[in-house]
Amino acid sequence: MASVSVKNLDLNFGDVKVLQNLNLDIRQGEFLVLLGSSGCGKSTLLNCIAGLLDITDGQIFINDRNVTWEQPKDRGIGMVFQSYALYPQMTVEGNLSFGLKNAGVPKEEIKKRIERAAALLHIEPLLKRKPAQLSGGQRQRVAIGRALVRDVDVFLFDEPLSNLDAKLRAELRVEIKRLHQQLENTTMIYVTHDQIEAMTLADRIAIMRAGAIQQLADPATIYNRPVNKYVAGFIGSPSINFIDGTLEVNSDPVFRAGETAIELSGYAFSGNGPKPGPVSFGIRPEHIFTDKVAADLPFQCEVEVEVVEPMGADTLVWSRLDGHELRFRVDGQTPVKEGERMKIGFDPARASIFDAETEMRV
Repeated sequence: MASVSVKNLDLNFGDVKVLQNLNLDIRQGEFLVLLGSSGCGKSTLLNCIAGLLDITDGQIFINDRNVTWEQPKDRGIGMVFQSYALYPQMTVEGNLSFGLKNAGVPKEEIKKRIERAAALLHIEPLLKRKPAQLSGGQRQRVAIGRALVRDVDVFLFDEPLSNLDAKLRAELRVEIKRLHQQLENTTMIYVTHDQIEAMTLADRIAIMRAGAIQQLADPATIYNRPVNKYVAGFIGSPSINFIDGTLEVNSDPVFRAGETAIELSGYAFSGNGPKPGPVSFGIRPEHIFTDKVAADLPFQCEVEVEVVEPMGADTLVWSRLDGHELRFRVDGQTPVKEGERMKIGFDPARASIFDAETEMRV
C-alpha cells in the first residue's frame, strides 16, 4: 500500500498563482476525490502528483518517499486520463501490453497481468478488437486496464467519465467502486466536477476553489456539515436553499427573516456558540417535508406553489419564504398545482447557518 502526501505545495504560471501552500495527506488504500468547478486547480494538483507539472515550491511524497523531482515513470503511479489515449492501430491486448513490453517485463508476466486486468474490468472478449470497434465505455475500461496492468499502488483518475453519457457514467461508476474494493490495498485519487461521482465513490472528498482546499472530509460530513457557504451550495442537487436574515441570541437563539422566526434550540453551533448578527440560513430541499410529516416538525409554515417540476420518482416544488426562493421535494405521485397553498415543515437542527461576512459555518 502507498500513502500520498503533498506538503506546502506552490505552483505558479508566471505571475499567476495557481496553487498556494497546499497541504494534503491521502491515506493508504483510500479513495480520495478532488472535487470542484472548472478552473479550481483539481486537475493541476493531480498533474503535480503525477509529475506532469514541475511545482514551484513544496514537496510530494509517495509511500514516504520524496518524489518531488522524479519522473512520472519512476513514481509508482498509474494514470487514467479524460481522453482514452489508446493506440488506434493496436488491439486492446496490444494497448494493455505496450508499456510493459517497453519496460522489459517478461512475456509470461505480461500475459498474467493482462488476464487479471481483463477479468477485473470484464473486457476478456474485447482483447482482439481495435479501439474503433469499441464503445465509449469499453474504451474507458481499456484505458483503466492500461493503468491497472502496471501493478502500482497509486492510481490517478483525471475526469475519466466526463466524455460518456449519463447511463454509461452510472455503470462505470459502479465498476470503479468495485475495482477499488477488489484492490483493497490500492490508493486512488480521482478528479471530477460531478458531485454525484464524488459522493458515491469517495472515502473522503477534498472540495477545491481557486487553488485551495475548502473542506476535506467524508461525504456525509461534507453534505451535513459544510464548513462554509460555498461548500454548502456546491454539494446537493437541487442546491441548498439560502435565506438571508439575522441571528438573535437571547435565552434561545432564533433566526429571523422578515416575519419568519425559526427557533434554533436544537442546532449545533460551531466554535464558542452563537453570536448575534446577519447570517444566511441554509436548508436542503430534501430536508423539507409536507402534510402529516410536517405537522410533527419543530418549524412549520404555509407557502404558495409557484413552479412544479415533475421528475418521475419525486416532484420538485418551487415556492418562496419571505421573498427568498424555497425548493422542496414531494413524492412523485402527490398531486401539486401552481398557485395552491401547502403546509411545509423542517427540523432546524438539520440546517446550516453561515456568517454573512465570512461565509463560514456558525
